[in-house]
Amino acid sequence: MKIAVASGKGGTGKTTIAANLSYYYANNRVPVALLDCDVEEPNCHLFISPRWESSFTVSVPVPEVDAEKCSGCGVCSDLCQFSAIVTINQTVLTFPDLCHGCGLCTRVCAPAAITEVHREIGSIDIGNAYGIDLVQGKLRIGEAMSPPLIKAVKKNARVEGMTIVDCPPGTSCPVIRALESVDFVLLVTEPTPFGLHDLRLAVEMVREMGIPFAVVVNRSDMGDGRVKDYCSQEGIVILLEIPEDREIARSYSNGELFLKTMPVYHEKFRLLAERLAGYKPKKGVIG
Repeated sequence: MKIAVASGKGGTGKTTIAANLSYYYANNRVPVALLDCDVEEPNCHLFISPRWESSFTVSVPVPEVDAEKCSGCGVCSDLCQFSAIVTINQTVLTFPDLCHGCGLCTRVCAPAAITEVHREIGSIDIGNAYGIDLVQGKLRIGEAMSPPLIKAVKKNARVEGMTIVDCPPGTSCPVIRALESVDFVLLVTEPTPFGLHDLRLAVEMVREMGIPFAVVVNRSDMGDGRVKDYCSQEGIVILLEIPEDREIARSYSNGELFLKTMPVYHEKFRLLAERLAGYKPKKGVIG
Protein backbone atom coordinates (compact mmCIF):
# COMPACT_ATOMS: atom_id res chain seq x y z
CA MET A 1 0.00 0.00 0.00
CA LYS A 2 1.28 3.46 -0.92
CA ILE A 3 0.21 6.29 1.38
CA ALA A 4 1.04 9.90 0.57
CA VAL A 5 1.22 12.52 3.29
CA ALA A 6 0.47 15.94 1.81
CA SER A 7 -0.60 19.43 2.85
CA GLY A 8 -1.89 22.54 1.16
CA LYS A 9 0.78 24.63 2.89
CA GLY A 10 4.11 24.20 4.60
CA GLY A 11 4.55 24.00 8.36
CA THR A 12 1.49 21.89 9.17
CA GLY A 13 3.45 18.87 10.45
CA LYS A 14 3.40 16.80 7.26
CA THR A 15 6.94 15.45 7.64
CA THR A 16 6.38 14.78 11.34
CA ILE A 17 3.35 12.61 10.54
CA ALA A 18 5.13 10.82 7.65
CA ALA A 19 8.23 10.01 9.72
CA ASN A 20 6.30 8.86 12.79
CA LEU A 21 3.86 6.76 10.76
CA SER A 22 6.83 5.06 9.09
CA TYR A 23 8.34 4.40 12.51
CA TYR A 24 5.04 2.92 13.74
CA TYR A 25 4.96 0.40 10.88
CA ALA A 26 8.64 -0.50 11.24
CA ASN A 27 8.25 -0.88 15.02
CA ASN A 28 5.46 -3.37 14.33
CA ARG A 29 7.64 -5.36 11.91
CA VAL A 30 5.94 -4.14 8.75
CA PRO A 31 8.41 -3.51 5.90
CA VAL A 32 8.24 0.20 5.15
CA ALA A 33 9.88 2.63 2.75
CA LEU A 34 9.81 6.37 3.46
CA LEU A 35 10.16 8.46 0.31
CA ASP A 36 11.14 12.06 0.93
CA CYS A 37 9.77 13.73 -2.20
CA ASP A 38 10.05 17.23 -0.75
CA VAL A 39 13.24 17.47 -2.79
CA GLU A 40 13.75 21.21 -2.37
CA GLU A 41 14.06 20.79 1.40
CA PRO A 42 14.26 17.09 2.38
CA ASN A 43 14.30 16.68 6.14
CA CYS A 44 12.95 13.22 7.00
CA HIS A 45 16.55 12.20 7.64
CA LEU A 46 16.73 14.65 10.55
CA PHE A 47 14.23 12.54 12.48
CA ILE A 48 15.39 9.00 11.71
CA SER A 49 19.18 9.59 11.30
CA PRO A 50 19.73 6.81 8.74
CA ARG A 51 22.91 5.02 7.89
CA TRP A 52 23.43 6.03 4.27
CA GLU A 53 24.09 3.09 1.97
CA SER A 54 24.23 4.64 -1.50
CA SER A 55 24.01 7.94 -3.34
CA PHE A 56 23.87 8.85 -7.02
CA THR A 57 23.08 11.80 -9.26
CA VAL A 58 19.98 12.22 -11.41
CA SER A 59 20.03 13.84 -14.84
CA VAL A 60 17.47 14.79 -17.47
CA PRO A 61 18.04 14.75 -21.24
CA VAL A 62 18.11 18.20 -22.85
CA PRO A 63 18.50 19.12 -26.54
CA GLU A 64 21.75 20.12 -28.20
CA VAL A 65 21.54 21.53 -31.73
CA ASP A 66 24.10 20.99 -34.49
CA ALA A 67 23.95 24.33 -36.33
CA GLU A 68 25.50 22.85 -39.49
CA LYS A 69 22.72 20.27 -39.83
CA CYS A 70 19.85 22.51 -38.68
CA SER A 71 17.59 23.83 -41.45
CA GLY A 72 15.89 26.39 -39.19
CA CYS A 73 12.45 25.00 -40.03
CA GLY A 74 11.11 25.73 -36.54
CA VAL A 75 9.12 22.51 -36.14
CA CYS A 76 10.86 21.71 -32.83
CA SER A 77 10.07 25.09 -31.29
CA ASP A 78 6.48 25.03 -32.57
CA LEU A 79 5.85 21.74 -30.75
CA CYS A 80 7.73 22.47 -27.53
CA GLN A 81 5.16 23.22 -24.82
CA PHE A 82 7.72 24.68 -22.44
CA SER A 83 9.63 27.13 -24.73
CA ALA A 84 12.80 25.18 -24.03
CA ILE A 85 13.75 25.43 -27.71
CA VAL A 86 13.04 28.54 -29.79
CA THR A 87 13.65 29.40 -33.45
CA ILE A 88 14.44 33.05 -34.28
CA ASN A 89 15.31 33.97 -37.88
CA GLN A 90 16.12 30.31 -38.60
CA THR A 91 18.50 30.21 -35.63
CA VAL A 92 17.62 27.69 -32.91
CA LEU A 93 18.19 28.63 -29.25
CA THR A 94 17.87 26.17 -26.37
CA PHE A 95 17.00 26.89 -22.73
CA PRO A 96 17.97 23.75 -20.77
CA ASP A 97 16.51 25.01 -17.48
CA LEU A 98 13.03 25.00 -19.06
CA CYS A 99 13.35 21.55 -20.64
CA HIS A 100 11.20 18.72 -19.23
CA GLY A 101 13.20 16.05 -21.04
CA CYS A 102 10.32 14.68 -23.13
CA GLY A 103 12.55 14.13 -26.19
CA LEU A 104 9.92 15.30 -28.70
CA CYS A 105 12.25 17.75 -30.42
CA THR A 106 14.73 15.00 -31.27
CA ARG A 107 12.00 12.85 -32.79
CA VAL A 108 10.51 15.56 -35.03
CA CYS A 109 13.81 16.96 -36.31
CA ALA A 110 13.91 15.86 -39.98
CA PRO A 111 17.63 16.63 -40.56
CA ALA A 112 18.55 14.92 -37.24
CA ALA A 113 20.25 18.10 -36.04
CA ILE A 114 19.14 17.65 -32.43
CA THR A 115 20.75 15.22 -30.04
CA GLU A 116 20.29 14.82 -26.29
CA VAL A 117 22.85 15.55 -23.60
CA HIS A 118 22.38 15.03 -19.89
CA ARG A 119 21.96 17.83 -17.38
CA GLU A 120 22.29 17.03 -13.68
CA ILE A 121 19.31 18.17 -11.60
CA GLY A 122 20.03 16.62 -8.22
CA SER A 123 20.89 13.49 -6.31
CA ILE A 124 19.28 10.57 -4.48
CA ASP A 125 20.41 9.15 -1.14
CA ILE A 126 19.30 5.76 0.15
CA GLY A 127 19.67 4.67 3.76
CA ASN A 128 18.07 2.77 6.63
CA ALA A 129 17.21 3.30 10.28
CA TYR A 130 14.78 1.55 12.66
CA GLY A 131 13.93 -0.82 9.80
CA ILE A 132 12.79 2.12 7.63
CA ASP A 133 14.21 2.32 4.12
CA LEU A 134 14.63 6.03 3.44
CA VAL A 135 14.93 7.33 -0.12
CA GLN A 136 15.42 11.07 -0.40
CA GLY A 137 15.96 13.41 -3.32
CA LYS A 138 17.99 16.60 -3.12
CA LEU A 139 17.39 19.14 -5.85
CA ARG A 140 20.48 20.97 -7.10
CA ILE A 141 20.65 24.55 -5.82
CA GLY A 142 19.17 26.90 -8.40
CA GLU A 143 17.35 24.08 -10.20
CA ALA A 144 13.63 24.61 -10.88
CA MET A 145 12.77 21.22 -12.39
CA SER A 146 11.84 18.97 -9.45
CA PRO A 147 9.24 16.52 -10.96
CA PRO A 148 11.88 14.35 -12.75
CA LEU A 149 13.81 14.01 -9.49
CA ILE A 150 10.61 13.12 -7.59
CA LYS A 151 9.90 10.46 -10.20
CA ALA A 152 13.39 9.03 -9.66
CA VAL A 153 12.86 8.92 -5.88
CA LYS A 154 9.67 6.89 -6.34
CA LYS A 155 11.37 4.50 -8.76
CA ASN A 156 13.91 3.59 -6.08
CA ALA A 157 11.36 2.45 -3.50
CA ARG A 158 10.98 -1.16 -2.51
CA VAL A 159 7.91 -2.88 -3.95
CA GLU A 160 6.71 -4.95 -0.99
CA GLY A 161 5.31 -3.63 2.30
CA MET A 162 4.19 -0.09 3.05
CA THR A 163 5.37 2.99 1.19
CA ILE A 164 4.99 6.40 2.83
CA VAL A 165 5.45 9.36 0.49
CA ASP A 166 6.33 12.68 2.13
CA CYS A 167 5.07 15.13 -0.52
CA PRO A 168 6.17 18.70 -1.18
CA PRO A 169 3.79 21.27 0.32
CA GLY A 170 1.17 22.99 -1.83
CA THR A 171 -0.80 21.88 -4.87
CA SER A 172 1.60 22.52 -7.78
CA CYS A 173 3.25 20.19 -10.32
CA PRO A 174 5.77 18.61 -7.88
CA VAL A 175 2.91 17.55 -5.61
CA ILE A 176 0.99 16.05 -8.53
CA ARG A 177 4.07 14.01 -9.48
CA ALA A 178 4.48 12.79 -5.89
CA LEU A 179 0.81 11.75 -5.70
CA GLU A 180 0.80 9.75 -8.93
CA SER A 181 0.11 6.02 -8.36
CA VAL A 182 -0.49 6.30 -4.59
CA ASP A 183 -3.41 4.43 -3.00
CA PHE A 184 -4.38 6.94 -0.34
CA VAL A 185 -3.61 10.49 0.77
CA LEU A 186 -3.44 11.87 4.29
CA LEU A 187 -3.97 15.64 4.14
CA VAL A 188 -2.33 17.28 7.15
CA THR A 189 -3.77 20.61 8.23
CA GLU A 190 -4.09 22.87 11.26
CA PRO A 191 -7.22 24.59 12.63
CA THR A 192 -6.40 28.11 11.45
CA PRO A 193 -7.82 30.31 8.67
CA PHE A 194 -4.70 29.69 6.57
CA GLY A 195 -4.90 25.97 7.26
CA LEU A 196 -8.53 25.84 6.15
CA HIS A 197 -7.88 27.87 3.00
CA ASP A 198 -5.07 25.61 1.84
CA LEU A 199 -6.90 22.45 2.92
CA ARG A 200 -9.71 23.39 0.51
CA LEU A 201 -7.19 23.62 -2.33
CA ALA A 202 -5.64 20.28 -1.40
CA VAL A 203 -9.05 18.60 -1.23
CA GLU A 204 -9.92 19.91 -4.71
CA MET A 205 -6.62 18.54 -5.99
CA VAL A 206 -6.99 14.97 -4.69
CA ARG A 207 -10.64 14.85 -5.71
CA GLU A 208 -9.68 15.90 -9.23
CA MET A 209 -7.08 13.11 -9.25
CA GLY A 210 -9.62 10.61 -7.91
CA ILE A 211 -7.47 9.47 -4.98
CA PRO A 212 -9.13 8.39 -1.69
CA PHE A 213 -8.14 10.67 1.17
CA ALA A 214 -8.75 11.69 4.75
CA VAL A 215 -7.53 14.46 7.03
CA VAL A 216 -5.08 14.70 9.93
CA VAL A 217 -5.50 17.77 12.15
CA ASN A 218 -2.26 18.79 13.83
CA ARG A 219 -2.28 21.09 16.87
CA SER A 220 -5.98 20.28 16.99
CA ASP A 221 -6.77 22.11 20.24
CA MET A 222 -5.63 25.52 18.99
CA GLY A 223 -7.31 27.88 16.52
CA ASP A 224 -11.04 27.49 15.87
CA GLY A 225 -13.50 24.85 14.75
CA ARG A 226 -13.88 25.83 11.11
CA VAL A 227 -11.66 23.02 9.79
CA LYS A 228 -13.80 20.41 11.55
CA ASP A 229 -16.98 22.12 10.35
CA TYR A 230 -15.68 22.09 6.77
CA CYS A 231 -14.77 18.39 6.96
CA SER A 232 -18.21 17.59 8.39
CA GLN A 233 -19.98 19.52 5.64
CA GLU A 234 -17.89 17.87 2.91
CA GLY A 235 -18.16 14.37 4.34
CA ILE A 236 -14.42 14.16 4.90
CA VAL A 237 -13.17 11.83 7.60
CA ILE A 238 -10.67 13.12 10.18
CA LEU A 239 -8.50 10.09 10.94
CA LEU A 240 -6.11 11.57 13.46
CA GLU A 241 -5.92 14.59 15.76
CA ILE A 242 -2.64 15.59 17.39
CA PRO A 243 -2.97 18.20 20.17
CA GLU A 244 -0.69 21.15 20.77
CA ASP A 245 1.81 19.31 22.98
CA ARG A 246 4.93 20.92 24.36
CA GLU A 247 6.70 17.55 24.49
CA ILE A 248 6.04 16.96 20.79
CA ALA A 249 7.52 20.38 20.08
CA ARG A 250 10.52 19.48 22.21
CA SER A 251 11.00 16.18 20.33
CA TYR A 252 10.71 18.01 17.02
CA SER A 253 13.30 20.60 18.06
CA ASN A 254 15.68 17.81 19.07
CA GLY A 255 15.17 15.97 15.79
CA GLU A 256 13.46 13.04 17.50
CA LEU A 257 10.45 10.93 16.62
CA PHE A 258 7.78 11.68 19.20
CA LEU A 259 6.48 8.09 18.96
CA LYS A 260 9.87 6.94 20.18
CA THR A 261 9.91 9.26 23.19
CA MET A 262 6.16 9.42 23.90
CA PRO A 263 4.56 5.95 23.89
CA VAL A 264 1.20 7.51 24.82
CA TYR A 265 0.67 8.29 21.12
CA HIS A 266 1.13 4.69 19.98
CA GLU A 267 -2.59 4.00 20.42
CA LYS A 268 -3.51 6.91 18.15
CA PHE A 269 -1.23 5.59 15.42
CA ARG A 270 -2.48 2.03 15.92
CA LEU A 271 -6.02 3.21 15.25
CA LEU A 272 -4.80 5.24 12.27
CA ALA A 273 -3.06 2.18 10.80
CA GLU A 274 -6.18 0.05 11.29
CA ARG A 275 -8.35 2.58 9.50
CA LEU A 276 -5.87 2.88 6.65
CA ALA A 277 -5.75 -0.91 6.26
CA GLY A 278 -9.51 -1.14 5.92
CA TYR A 279 -10.32 1.92 3.81
CA LYS A 280 -12.98 1.70 1.13
CA PRO A 281 -12.45 4.12 -1.80
CA LYS A 282 -15.67 6.03 -2.33
CA LYS A 283 -16.01 9.55 -3.68
CA GLY A 284 -12.54 10.49 -2.46
CA VAL A 285 -13.18 9.77 1.23
CA ILE A 286 -13.19 6.74 3.49
CA GLY A 287 -15.96 5.41 5.69
